[in-house]
Amino acid sequence: MRRPVLRTSVRWKISIAIAAVGALIAVALSLVVHNAARVSMLENAREVQLERLTYAQLLYEATKTKKADPRFGAKLNDPTMPKSLRQETRKNRRATHVEDGGGVPDVWAAVPLANGDVLSLHTRFADRSTMIMGDLDRALIIGSVSVVFGGSALGVLIGGQLSRRLRKAAAAAGTVAQGHTEVRVRDAVGGVVRDETDELAGAVDALTDALNERIEAERRVTADIAHELRTPVTGLLTAAELLPPGRPTELVRNRAQALRTLVEDVLEVARLDSASERAELQEVALGDFVSRRIALLNPEVRVQVVHESWVSTDPRRLERILGNLLVNAAKHGSTPVEVTVEGRVVRIRDHGTGFPAALLREGPSRFRTGSSDRAGHGHGLGLTIAAGQARVLGARLTFRNAAREGAVKGNGGAIAVLWLPEHAPTDTGSYPLLQLAEQRGPQSNGRTATGSGKGPDRRSPDGL
Repeated sequence: MRRPVLRTSVRWKISIAIAAVGALIAVALSLVVHNAARVSMLENAREVQLERLTYAQLLYEATKTKKADPRFGAKLNDPTMPKSLRQETRKNRRATHVEDGGGVPDVWAAVPLANGDVLSLHTRFADRSTMIMGDLDRALIIGSVSVVFGGSALGVLIGGQLSRRLRKAAAAAGTVAQGHTEVRVRDAVGGVVRDETDELAGAVDALTDALNERIEAERRVTADIAHELRTPVTGLLTAAELLPPGRPTELVRNRAQALRTLVEDVLEVARLDSASERAELQEVALGDFVSRRIALLNPEVRVQVVHESWVSTDPRRLERILGNLLVNAAKHGSTPVEVTVEGRVVRIRDHGTGFPAALLREGPSRFRTGSSDRAGHGHGLGLTIAAGQARVLGARLTFRNAAREGAVKGNGGAIAVLWLPEHAPTDTGSYPLLQLAEQRGPQSNGRTATGSGKGPDRRSPDGL
C-alpha cells in the first residue's frame, strides 16, 4: 500500500526553521535576562534591607537606655523570623533571607545584639522593583514575538527566492524532457548570485548535452546502417524476381520485401528523430480528404464526418499517419474499424483488445509490438512513425482504450485520436501569420462553399 505523501514548499520549510530557531533563541535570552535582572534586584534589595537594619541597630543601641522601640519597622526577637536567620544570628553573624512564594518576595535582615537579642527587619519587595520586572517581562515578550515574526518574514523572503529558482529549473527541465533540448536550465534560472541551484542547473544542462550527443550518435549509426542496407536489399529483391515461380520463391520475395520495408521505416524514423523534417502545407477539407484516402487504403472502414473543417496541413504526412493507424488496427485489432472526423480531430477505433498498458503509459516505442510473436506482426515502427509525423505537423496523437459496454473500465477497443493544430508549422519551421476573414477575399468564400456549409472550424482541439 502506497503511503500518502505530504507535499510542502521549500519556502515554508525555511520560514518555519528560521522562526523556530528565532523563537528558541528569543525564549532562551528572555529567560536569561529575566533571571539575571531578578537576581540583581533581589541582591540590591538585600543590601538595602541590611543598610536599613544597620541604621536601626545604631539608633536602637544609642537610645536603648531610654528603652525606646527600634526604628524603621525593626523588631526584637521576632517569632516569625525564618529558621535560617536564627541559625546565622546564633553564630553572631548578620544575614539576609528572601522568601519567594511565587508572588512578591519578602526580604528579611537580622543582626545579633550584644545582649543576646536579635534585631530583625522584614519588608516586602519594593513595588517599583516589581513594576520594573513586569515592564521588563513585557518588553522581552514583545521582543521575542517580533523576532519570531521577523524571522518568519525573512524565511519567506529567502525561501521564496530559492523556491522560485527551483521552480524555474524544474519548468525548464520539463521543457527539455518534452524534446526541446535547446532550452538551457541555467539560463532559465537566471540571477546574479551563484548558489547550489546554479550547480544543479549546470549539471542538468551537462546531462542533456551528453544525452543529446549519445542519441545523435545512435541516430547516425542507425541511419548509416539502414542507408547501407538499401543497396543490398534492392539487389536481393531484383534477384528474387529472377527466380523461377514456386513456393520458395514467394517466401524469398515476401521476406525480402519485409526487409526492404523495415529498412525504409528505420530511415524514416531516423529522419524524424533528427527534427530536420518540415511540413509542406496545403489547405484541405479534412473530412473529404480522410474519406477519400481511407477509401483507397481500406474500403471496408466506415468513415463518419460529424463536422467538416478546413485545415492547413501536409497531405502526404497526414496520409502516412492514417495509413499506419489503419494498418495497426487491422493487425492488432478487430473489425469493425471506425473513423470519425469532427472539426480538426480524427478518431480511429477498432474493437479488439485495446492498446497494451505499456504503450498507454509510455507512448509508442520502436520495435515493440505488444506481442511475443514477431512473425507477421510488423516491427513496432508504425505507431512510432505516426507519432513522429504528427509532431512534424504540429499535431498531437493520443492513445486510449474504450470501455466495454456495461463496464466503467476495460478494453472495449483501441482508440487513436489525432488532434490537428489550428496553425500548423510551415516548411521553414515557423508559424503562418493570422489572416483576418475580410482579408481572405473570394478564396475563403469558395472554400466554405465546398465544405458542409458550416465554414472553417478554428476551435482548439481541447475545446471539442
